[in-house]
Amino acid sequence: MERSQAHEEWERARRDFHQLVEHADKAALRRPSNGTRWTNRQLLFHMLLGYLILRALLRLVRIFGRLPSGASRRYARLLNAGTRPFDVMNYLGSYAGGNTLSPHRMLVMFDHVIDKLHRRLDAESESDLARGMYYPTRWDPFFREYMTLADVYRFPTQHFDFHRQQLTLN
Repeated sequence: MERSQAHEEWERARRDFHQLVEHADKAALRRPSNGTRWTNRQLLFHMLLGYLILRALLRLVRIFGRLPSGASRRYARLLNAGTRPFDVMNYLGSYAGGNTLSPHRMLVMFDHVIDKLHRRLDAESESDLARGMYYPTRWDPFFREYMTLADVYRFPTQHFDFHRQQLTLN
């Protein structure tokens, strides 16, 4: 894995997130996004959430990456079977988070999670980054059937960039 590329992507996303939030007025934040049922504010929270859930995703790879591959394959199948409830919770969580957290708080959280990711990635060994597991491909278009820890570190920025195109702030 080219660590510097992940670091650069996170910093680009941080700058972009700040620009989006700091230049959006209340009316723009309340406007519907393009292609989702969320407002721009709710979608911004969802974009932040992609980075926040990374800690849990990394933990899963650390656990399942040490087990026989059949364990994570079965786990991924189970999660794929629960896609519909996941989609509901994903929608409601971003709806609630976007309506509850202030834009300023979202910025603080974004900065905090990016800082932690930088430190965590720098502490990873090459063997840890190569460890992987099977993922529920129906949960997100950026989940591949099998992902290494290095792949998982790249996921939130792919998610961010995809949803960035759905914002209607400008």
